[in-house]
Amino acid sequence: MRIVGLLAAVWGLAGCVQVMAPPQSQLQPQPAAVAAAGAVLTPAQAARNFVAVVSQVEPVAEAICRARTRGVNCDLQIVVDERLDLPPNAFQTLDRQGRPVVGFTLALIADARNADELAFVLGHEAAHHIAGHIPRQRQTAMAGAVMAGVLASMSGADAQTVRRVQDIGANVGARTYSKEFELEADALGTEISWQAGFDPLRGAAFFDRLPDPGDAFLGSHPPNAQRRAVVARVMAGLGGR
Repeated sequence: MRIVGLLAAVWGLAGCVQVMAPPQSQLQPQPAAVAAAGAVLTPAQAARNFVAVVSQVEPVAEAICRARTRGVNCDLQIVVDERLDLPPNAFQTLDRQGRPVVGFTLALIADARNADELAFVLGHEAAHHIAGHIPRQRQTAMAGAVMAGVLASMSGADAQTVRRVQDIGANVGARTYSKEFELEADALGTEISWQAGFDPLRGAAFFDRLPDPGDAFLGSHPPNAQRRAVVARVMAGLGGR
């Protein structure tokens, strides 16, 4: 991968840039990047943490991907969306060639209190790809659309209503296993960040700063307490505290 002036890119430009491995001397977070628990980092500290995390977590995630999948592209592309108006967010998707993409917004990089939080998020998003959540979600969305369309047609609905009902069915289908997928990604993401040398328990502390979705019907994310419990369970199995 290529790296393009990350310190400047993280705080000044527009668009998306690729992140690549920095020189060997930058593989570990610099002392200045280590802040007290809960402290907000400076832009320079946040950027250094991000570079170090990508350098350490990406090869571990790719190795686990190759070991546990068959016929899957494990060449992760880590990108930063530099639009300053976006909220803290990370996502996993596929490009047109099927290459897995993990994206971070600037706000999420800035909001992370330490490298462990960034490592956990990166491990979590990479885990979505390793577990095949995108194709599985597409299958459930298609099944929901087909079933809803059949039921609407049988009830005598017109073509426009059938299409609208199919859209609703696809949305419901896509959300059917979304909470399960999030918990699976939390579990595997814990393993990835642990193997990369980070503390997933400390990393999962970012849940404490997220609004708790509770257990809303058709919600896309499980309750924060349930997610923290998954991390603790996996860590116990890995020999962590």
